[in-house]
Amino acid sequence: MNEINNIVILTGAGISAESGVATFRGPDGLWEGHRVEDVATPEAFARNSDLVQKFYDERRAKLQSVHPNAAHAALAKLDEKWPGDLLLVTQNVDDLHDRAGATRLLHMHGELNSAWCLACDGRSHFDGEMALDPACPKCDQFGYLRPDIVWFGEMPYEMERIELALAQCDLFVSIGTSGAVYPAAGFVQSARHYGAHTLEMNLDPSEGSLHFHENRMGKAGELVPTWVEEVLSHV
Repeated sequence: MNEINNIVILTGAGISAESGVATFRGPDGLWEGHRVEDVATPEAFARNSDLVQKFYDERRAKLQSVHPNAAHAALAKLDEKWPGDLLLVTQNVDDLHDRAGATRLLHMHGELNSAWCLACDGRSHFDGEMALDPACPKCDQFGYLRPDIVWFGEMPYEMERIELALAQCDLFVSIGTSGAVYPAAGFVQSARHYGAHTLEMNLDPSEGSLHFHENRMGKAGELVPTWVEEVLSHV
């Protein structure tokens, strides 16, 4: 690890599943009994905003009953102590990385606890019920809030920043991801193209496992703390 200075870490649903956060993707392609097309597209929101708002209201409320696990805590420790550049990119919309203490953190798919106002284009912390059509905290207009979530057909946040970090990193680590959703599924290939060492930690091999130099299979809550201690032992 002596040659490692810059690290990019990607986390997916697997890291939060161990905390009890329900994953969006089910084995039959449905999300908690709803089709993707009904709750996770701009068209769904235009067609039936009440259904979409209630779906995300329920998920937002459930965050209060879950807590960061050992993997979240370990990554927050790495964030705090790593002297080089580090970017923690999460596909998850929960706030478990935040609550664990991570600061060099980017939510590429948005956040459950954030509201996007379609009237003023402002984004605000929000932990209530959007189905009640509350006023925007920034412009005070009613009925214009939507979940600050990147839906299918929309561009993930801060892709230029992510691509720059991938081009400059020495180590790319993927934790708890399926390797099925792009553009995140392509990050490992981008990192390898620029010469980074790549490591996957997952419960089972992802769809992109063959692209990684190293694979460690098991629970994130066990694998990640061990790996973080290995990395920090070289600091």
